[in-house]
Amino acid sequence: MKKFFLLVWFLFFLYGMVSLSEAVVDRVVAVVNQEIITLSEVEKWINPLKEEIVTEDRLEKRERIQEICRKILERLIEEKLIDQEVRKSGIKVSGKEVEATVEEVKRRSAATQEDLEKALTADGLTLEAYKKEIEKSLLRQKLISWAVKVETKGGEKEFREFYEKNMSRYRGKEAYRPGQILFVVPKGATPEEIREIKKKCQKVLEKIKGGQDFGEMALLYSEDASSSKERGDLGYFKKGELLPVFEREALRLKVGEVSDIVRTEFGFHIIKLLDRKGMEPLPYEEVKERVKADYYNSEMEKALKQYLSKLKEKSIIEIKL
Repeated sequence: MKKFFLLVWFLFFLYGMVSLSEAVVDRVVAVVNQEIITLSEVEKWINPLKEEIVTEDRLEKRERIQEICRKILERLIEEKLIDQEVRKSGIKVSGKEVEATVEEVKRRSAATQEDLEKALTADGLTLEAYKKEIEKSLLRQKLISWAVKVETKGGEKEFREFYEKNMSRYRGKEAYRPGQILFVVPKGATPEEIREIKKKCQKVLEKIKGGQDFGEMALLYSEDASSSKERGDLGYFKKGELLPVFEREALRLKVGEVSDIVRTEFGFHIIKLLDRKGMEPLPYEEVKERVKADYYNSEMEKALKQYLSKLKEKSIIEIKL
């Protein structure tokens, strides 16, 4: 069922959705060939993403939100341009195509019609509104398939070159083994309490940098009962199994290296990368079909960027954000 919700969200992230946030004071943030994009259209994408920004620095948070806002607005401008081209082209989508896509979503998610409708209702959507968004996405896909052509015809030479440049994509099942020292921040903690907890974490980090053993420090100070007994050792994990902010920092480290303080929803962490395996790329012959698919997707992405760039050049776009 979890995969089902993720798939519904994925479709809407790509092709638009009804805002679940409270109404905001609206204003025009961009005009694309006399068609407007409003602040509320941008806001509905920013709100869910704000929760992923974990930092106490207000200036840093504001800058990151502004960067996300710019990227979202750029995406909405591109979608507006594509929708305008769809109308000019006269491309149509049949009801059967929409229904087939709905059935494919259910099949991939192992969901019934009732599951789908319950999930949409929980997100404040109707089935008809969902079908309208699917229709819009299919129209965009058809326009791109018709207008965007990949000129490069890949052969064995191009595939091998792509493989060599992107070997990190073709590693085996990678696993990493982080250790942590956790200082829990209770829900409802005051700013002063949070500062004090961070100070404790900072003192332990300084001891480690000064030569104290990470495992000993975890045993003495970590508030994660299950891992502190193991000297902070959390065991092996695959990518995607831990909190994104924790995983990003752990994988940034070299084996044996210790992080600075990392803040998550649970509190303050000091992370050490204890081990990492599965880093060697698989042989070319073993992943050849994946390489071909990735190569053509890469070429298609380049062609799409060129197409959008040409649309922007011949359009009148005014940004007011």
